Amino acid sequence: MTVRDLIILGCSSQQPTRHRNHGAYLLRWNDEGFLFDPGEGTQRQIIFADVSPSTISSIFISHFHGDHCLGLGSIIMRLNLDKVPHPIHCYYPASGKKFFDRLRYGTIYHEMIKIIEHPVSQPGLVEENEKFRIEATFLEHGVENIGWRITEANTRKFDQGKLSQYGIRGPLVREIQEKGFLLINDQKILLDQVSWLRRGDSFAIVMDTLPCQQAIDIARDATLFVCESTYLEEHRELARMHNHLTAKQAAQIAKEAHAQELILTHFSARYQNVKQFEQEARTIFPNTFAADDLLTFPFPKSSVPVLS
Repeated sequence: MTVRDLIILGCSSQQPTRHRNHGAYLLRWNDEGFLFDPGEGTQRQIIFADVSPSTISSIFISHFHGDHCLGLGSIIMRLNLDKVPHPIHCYYPASGKKFFDRLRYGTIYHEMIKIIEHPVSQPGLVEENEKFRIEATFLEHGVENIGWRITEANTRKFDQGKLSQYGIRGPLVREIQEKGFLLINDQKILLDQVSWLRRGDSFAIVMDTLPCQQAIDIARDATLFVCESTYLEEHRELARMHNHLTAKQAAQIAKEAHAQELILTHFSARYQNVKQFEQEARTIFPNTFAADDLLTFPFPKSSVPVLS
């Protein structure tokens, strides 16, 4: 069984509260676990979420302000303790290499796992394989800060009725997929006659930024979009002064990007009720939900089109 969900391990901003941990977000996507911005206390939040740390296969750091990275060292130590067999890919702004090293080697421990670093210095495509495409953009926060996008590969879907109509079954299904056609009773059957391509879903995450075109672009048509909303609109000037977004501004980004679903997070400690953020954003973008610690959001039912 495949898993496709987002676990909110924490949703506070710089200062955690009694009820909200520093931010951290675990995206479980099939057999991959993408961990974003592990703040302080992330290792313990994973325990509360009843998730095995070995689920993690990649770690993404948007920038090196403490609330977005202070949990990195303890996560790496825990993965070492568990001796996870798979490599851990770490993506972060290249300009923060010295901070990454300090977090990685801040204490004494025996390095038992393979960590593959991906320092990012340019926007655009970071990596692409048969499963996923990873892209990055640089946001506007006063320090180098990356917004991330992960898109799954397109997948071929077969029309069982058409396969049955042409008598294609068993090993013939693989053959037509590999060759692109079959000859059946002197009739040439093309792969596209019995199947179609489903466009892959995409996930985008934007942390700590002023409103900017880059945020809209990285979230374009995203199936699931996670966006910081540190302040409510009544504190819009504070958001501007500290290079952050309000809930309404995050919703406007989602609307202009034509995202499918928006998850708000990274709330200032001055607010106790995060539902206010949800209510404010829904005046702009109705399909909005406020994060809360240890909430799990299933991946939305895909509305992405098939490829002709």
